Amino acid sequence: MVRQFSSAVIGAGERGNRAGIGIVGIVSIGHIHPPKLEIFDLAAGTNTDPKGFVRQVDEYQRTAFGLYMARSMPDHHKFTYLESWFLPELGLRVTEWQWRPEAVLDQDFYIDIVDIETGDDLWRARDLYLDIVLRQKKDAEVLDTDELIAALAAGLIDFPAAERALENTFRTVTGIAKHGHDLDRWLATHGIQLHWKHR
Repeated sequence: MVRQFSSAVIGAGERGNRAGIGIVGIVSIGHIHPPKLEIFDLAAGTNTDPKGFVRQVDEYQRTAFGLYMARSMPDHHKFTYLESWFLPELGLRVTEWQWRPEAVLDQDFYIDIVDIETGDDLWRARDLYLDIVLRQKKDAEVLDTDELIAALAAGLIDFPAAERALENTFRTVTGIAKHGHDLDRWLATHGIQLHWKHR
């Protein structure tokens, strides 16, 4: 069994911590899943989710910096709609969900740390366990460090992948914090501008 910090909140000057990092919780992990894999078939207009279900996509859009996907989620108990941007050079998937009224959480963006394989008609994303919950212009929370460490210990990912996940997470939360926890301002420094249907 692996015991490790599950999340940390990163905000400006919180809790008297100069780095603005506070530990939120500790979780024990007894079983850990392999990295989740998703497939995005631009030609067919489908998204194969980590469980193997093939979902119809409303829109794909390729840009110089990534891939945009939008699709409905009619059978999900928390969300009704999903929009994601896949940013290969940053190793990020940035998502905005439309929530069901009874399930709304205080967050603006959910950022997955991922490896992205690009192609003409087929993209793949492998989840590297770590996630960032961002409240625009407020704070960012890093999730699932316990899962990453457990996966590494179990041999489900190798050391270079774990190191890449941590480096991408640190770069992202540090960059966002330096720009007032404003995702758009930080991404603009990388020449990236995202659009959303519902924002």
